[in-house]
Amino acid sequence: MIPLTFEEIAKALNATLRNLEKDKFTSALPVIDSRLARPGSFFLALPGERVDGNTYCAEAIMAGAEFVITTEVLDLPSIQVEDVGKALTKLATYMRSKVKETIFIGLTGSQGKTTTKDLLRHILSTGGETVAPVGSFNNEIGVPLTILTCTEQTKYCIVEMGARHEGDIEFLCSIAKPTIGLVLTVGSAHVGEFGSQEKIAAAKGELIKALPDSGTAVLGTYDVFTPHMADGRTINSITFGENAASTVRAADIEAREGRAHFDLVTPEGRAPVSLRLLGLHQISNALGAAAVATSLGVSIESIAASLSTADISSKWRMELHDEGGILIINDSYNANPESAAAALRTLALLAQERGGVSWAFLGKMHELGESEAEDHLRIGRLASDLGIDQLISIGSDLYLKGLELDFAAGDEMTTHYFLTQEEALELSKYFSHGDVVLVKASRAEHLDELAEKLLVAVSQGVANEGGEK
Repeated sequence: MIPLTFEEIAKALNATLRNLEKDKFTSALPVIDSRLARPGSFFLALPGERVDGNTYCAEAIMAGAEFVITTEVLDLPSIQVEDVGKALTKLATYMRSKVKETIFIGLTGSQGKTTTKDLLRHILSTGGETVAPVGSFNNEIGVPLTILTCTEQTKYCIVEMGARHEGDIEFLCSIAKPTIGLVLTVGSAHVGEFGSQEKIAAAKGELIKALPDSGTAVLGTYDVFTPHMADGRTINSITFGENAASTVRAADIEAREGRAHFDLVTPEGRAPVSLRLLGLHQISNALGAAAVATSLGVSIESIAASLSTADISSKWRMELHDEGGILIINDSYNANPESAAAALRTLALLAQERGGVSWAFLGKMHELGESEAEDHLRIGRLASDLGIDQLISIGSDLYLKGLELDFAAGDEMTTHYFLTQEEALELSKYFSHGDVVLVKASRAEHLDELAEKLLVAVSQGVANEGGEK
């Protein structure tokens, strides 16, 4: 945080200072978990579903926090407000008005936000201090927390924006006021909440509508909605994709060991990229990051080099574990039809390269609304088309329901349906050297637990040494 006096903070929040000197400056960083409090931090006592943050104010101060923002009258260094959540928004909005030299980049899309954010941070950090959220801090709490970590030296601030309701991104933009807006794609994630892809597109498009006339829209070409989000605006607009019409594109794409290799093509020229990230679906994320960097004048050589050296690993997102020659892909953080399809294609590629059996352990995809049954069945059909050897549906038969009617003659995919993870775990005894195992589901299914159990089973030698499957 840039240095502010406590009096300045109190005025911005219409708050009361307690046990704090009004003329003293602070540049403390915010935490919302008292266990993360330490010297150089301040604690926001947010209300929670299970616990009240006010309960932990004393604990945060004892751990070294400079002060707390709270709704209670406490005999502690504190700033008393009426609503801590609203105070966080006000403080971030005030901070945004003070960092006039920092370039704010808004980023949204139905999938790929976190990976693209990490890639973009890796590229831009070579040219100056770059702030980006940790993990998926992309809501009304995460966005203000990200802004509050900016300093006077921050050159770029990347703000990831998620949406579950109409107006969410518009609200986040009112705080961050981005001058560059990146929309990756409009998919079917959360269609159950929004009602249709058209409404999802409108929600994502709020980012582009919020840009100033001097701003830049960076738009993917992977769906029918995103490329047109800047239509009718006079702002600068660039596109990215894998077609020749895109401003920034990928050419001569190859897959090696499940990773994408391609030529990055921009108006500046052409340069080779070798991604370390798993899956051909990472190309769109890399191109989105490259397009933003291109709009900021970063050289194509620097962009290509940064993309090729980015070694980004997010927990439970295409997380690789190679144990005893058996490769387990833990992609259990979340799931929607687009990400499930991408994960299956990656599984098929890796199994083909390694010469082993492909195993797809799939749990239910949530928030799909009326299309739930058809979306699951479509993924089941895709697994068959890709030649996946073993399809295991856990906790839901939706992937398999009616699938046998679609099997082509000679289809060799074996299907299983288990109610529990424990039942599915029994299949690990049939794993052999060279096999590739995918675990994929919406977060609520807790298939990360299955991935861990499979890894333990493999490490303990439960799997075959190469015998019959």
